[in-house]
Amino acid sequence: MMTAKHLQDRTELHNGVKMPWFGIGVFKVEEGPELVNAVKTAINHGYRSIDTAAIYGNEEGVGEGIRQGLQEAGISREDLFVTSKVWNEDLGYEETIAAYEKSLSKLGLDDLDLYLIHWPVEGRYKEAWRALEALYKAGRVKAIGVSNFQIHHLEDLMKDAEIMPMVNQVEYHPRLTQKELHSFCKAHGIQLEAWS
Repeated sequence: MMTAKHLQDRTELHNGVKMPWFGIGVFKVEEGPELVNAVKTAINHGYRSIDTAAIYGNEEGVGEGIRQGLQEAGISREDLFVTSKVWNEDLGYEETIAAYEKSLSKLGLDDLDLYLIHWPVEGRYKEAWRALEALYKAGRVKAIGVSNFQIHHLEDLMKDAEIMPMVNQVEYHPRLTQKELHSFCKAHGIQLEAWS
C-alpha cells in the first residue's frame, strides 16, 4: 500500500487517471470572498485537488478561486483535479446531463476530472450512472464515481454498469473505519476517498 509523502502525490485510478491523495473540500463554505480566497490560497500552497458539489451552492466561488489560484501559482488547469457531484433531485439520465452542464457553467470550466453521484437515492441512481457513463465515453469527464455508497448499493449498480466506478467517496476516519467497504472497493478496483 502506497502512502502519500507529499501534498502533490497521486494515486492511479483503474482507468489510469492520476488523482491527488489530498485535497481541499468546500462543504459548508458559503459563496463570497472567503471561499474564493480559501481555494486560491490552497492552490498557492500546493493543493491540486478541489472538491465541491452542486448542493453546496458555491461552485461559482470555487471557479473564481481556481482561476485566481492558477494565475497566481503560474500553473495550468491540467495541474488541478476538480470534483463535483450531482445532487439527489437531479438523479435521472437527462437531469444528470443537465446538472453536469450547469456545474461546468457555474465553475467556468470545460470539463471535470471527477463527477460523482452524491447519494444513492433508491430507484434513481442507475439512470444517473448511465448519464455519467455517457459523459465519460464522450470524453467530457476524466473519471466517474459515487459518494456515500455502501456495499449493497455498489453491487446493485455494478449489475447493470458498463463502467465500474473509479471512486467511492465516503465518511472515513478513525471513528468510522468502514473496513468491509474498504475491502470491497479494493477488490473491485474502486478507490475509496475519505470526505472526513
